[in-house]
Amino acid sequence: MNLKQNYLTQSGCYKAGKRITVKGLMIHSVGCPQPKADVFMKNWNRADANACVHAIVEPDGDVYQLLPWDFRGWHSGGGANNTHIGVEMTEPSTIKYAGGANWTETGNGENTKAHVLATYKCAVELFAYLCQQFGLDPVADGVIISHSEGCKRGIASNHGDVEHLWSEFGLSMQQFRKDIKAAMEGSTAEDSLTAIMGKAQATAGQMASYLKKKNPSVPQSVLDMIPLYLSEGEAEGVRGDIAFAQSCLETGNFTFSGSAVTLSQNNFCGLGVTQRGKTGLSFETAQLGIRAQIQHLKAYASADAFVGEGIDPRFRYVKRGCAPYVEWLGQKENPQGKGWAAGEKYGEKILSILKAIVSEGKVQFMESLTFSVPYMVRVSIPDLNIRKGPGKSYPKTGKFTGVGVFTVVEEKDSWGLLKAYAEKRDGWISLAFATRI
Repeated sequence: MNLKQNYLTQSGCYKAGKRITVKGLMIHSVGCPQPKADVFMKNWNRADANACVHAIVEPDGDVYQLLPWDFRGWHSGGGANNTHIGVEMTEPSTIKYAGGANWTETGNGENTKAHVLATYKCAVELFAYLCQQFGLDPVADGVIISHSEGCKRGIASNHGDVEHLWSEFGLSMQQFRKDIKAAMEGSTAEDSLTAIMGKAQATAGQMASYLKKKNPSVPQSVLDMIPLYLSEGEAEGVRGDIAFAQSCLETGNFTFSGSAVTLSQNNFCGLGVTQRGKTGLSFETAQLGIRAQIQHLKAYASADAFVGEGIDPRFRYVKRGCAPYVEWLGQKENPQGKGWAAGEKYGEKILSILKAIVSEGKVQFMESLTFSVPYMVRVSIPDLNIRKGPGKSYPKTGKFTGVGVFTVVEEKDSWGLLKAYAEKRDGWISLAFATRI
């Protein structure tokens, strides 16, 4: 975010000079296909202009502050002017309004998506900054609201922004508030959700260890096929450990108790079980069944083409890219109401299993448990963040450990200080992702 102060000193709003006690922030979208902020700034910087917001966001990260933050803006058309800072986001040039908040795409969709996601990300950063400046809790009721939410509360005029644009790209006000909270805690918006696409964090050994604990009678044939989740997932860029956790949920940890599928079907995720009583699809081999599951997950998580031959029979029923995160696989939690399953908290259940899998074989660093230092740890993931202090509230250094063995010289609150950073004490890793050796 590049915050630029550009007060509209000729506007009637600025000249009125009325001040407010800031109690919240309202997000708007300009309501026309115009990506340039200066068009609006020129229009609002007039004595006879009847609107003025505190800031406007462009997709390149530029944010223009148009009023002092505690000035009363003219942005909501209602009582929110007396309590909330108003921020507009520009809109892509590749859309056309068809009346009200309804719009259609005029390009191939790529520019529209890029613009919306970029302004969203910038708005998260701006709102996190403003929440810190004014001591606001972004997830508290009524603090962060859209124009349309303000209308429902009776403090803004009848507009449909920003949901009219965001919903098409899997964004929501609920997620916006969570992302602001995450940004304030030192994470990024992406850190707050679990992407389906990417490299697996669990090993085949951890997956097998978890399964044998949950199902001591698991057939050897099931244990033998576990590496296929990783190899098939890697081939398509999907996290195979997420697919395996999903299979554990769908099959009752491969007991198939209460499941709509059986082991002999080689269908470990309930593909084709669209209603109670249906038995689901069958596949010739376990590898093909896992491959179909991986492809189905990719269909939800991404718009990218398959690397291999498509064998997922239900691919055509999926709206591509509507659930890029595990948390959105459940229809009730998905911003667009799409998703793999109708059951409540479906994604959360998968993540609970995944967390248990990833923790297999790792030292549990509890507050009551201490080790003599220094000692060595093994890190098995390539992208473990190094932070400047012992906790997520400390900023990232911008560096990763990589896979390897490292020496910890100090331990605090389940975080370890790396030997290479001992002099300035500014290189800490989360020990939850390390194994003591």
